[in-house]
Amino acid sequence: MGSRIRAITFDLWDTIVHDDSDEPKRAAQGLRSKKAERRHLLWEALNRQQPIAESAVSLAYDVGDAAFNRVWHDQHVTWTIADRLRVILKGLGRTLPEPEFARVVAEHEEMECRIRPDLIPGIAEALQALHGRYRTCIVSDAIVSPGRCLKQLLESYGLARHFDGFVFSDVVGHSKPHRAMFEDAARQMGVELAEIVHIGDRDHNDVKGPQKLGMKAILFTATRPADKDHTSADAICERHADLPAIVDRLAAAP
Repeated sequence: MGSRIRAITFDLWDTIVHDDSDEPKRAAQGLRSKKAERRHLLWEALNRQQPIAESAVSLAYDVGDAAFNRVWHDQHVTWTIADRLRVILKGLGRTLPEPEFARVVAEHEEMECRIRPDLIPGIAEALQALHGRYRTCIVSDAIVSPGRCLKQLLESYGLARHFDGFVFSDVVGHSKPHRAMFEDAARQMGVELAEIVHIGDRDHNDVKGPQKLGMKAILFTATRPADKDHTSADAICERHADLPAIVDRLAAAP
């Protein structure tokens, strides 16, 4: 017999916040895309110290991103932006004065807080209906914005109050689906792993990862339906308005 569900963990990107929905806002303000702006920030800082071709910085950045993605996917480790920039600088054979390096890091980290992406419709109402009846926790990889900025983002939407815990990969030192992420969530909520249902948009990270730990998992498909036809999820949620009933149904199952 399975354990009764007492808690819910939530992925952040494309489950609570619509990833890259800030890009049209940036374009409307005449700003570069986030990808282009990150490369430009590093080039600008380096070029002030000693001239360098912007194309060389962009290429080095692409190589650094590829290395990051490999480590993130294969080793379940999320390098911080500072770590990633150091790798890029090493590849270029360049350095930056510490104050300038810190400024570039901060510009990267705070970009999504300054121009916010959109919440996925219905999430505020779903959280209000669920929190209190279940313990709740964010479990999110910190790809660019670190955990402190992601929590600040949730606070700016008025959603942070609906969570009993926050787990971010830059703090834990591992990324989903590493068990350390979910164990930290269980610890913060005071429950066992088997008493948690996780909701997220990626079958590998948000469904199969938790299920291997004895958790239940819900695949969320409103913004990213790519995994819908090949998931092992215990349930599929197409809109947040249905989430409370789905969780209650899983909690009532023997």
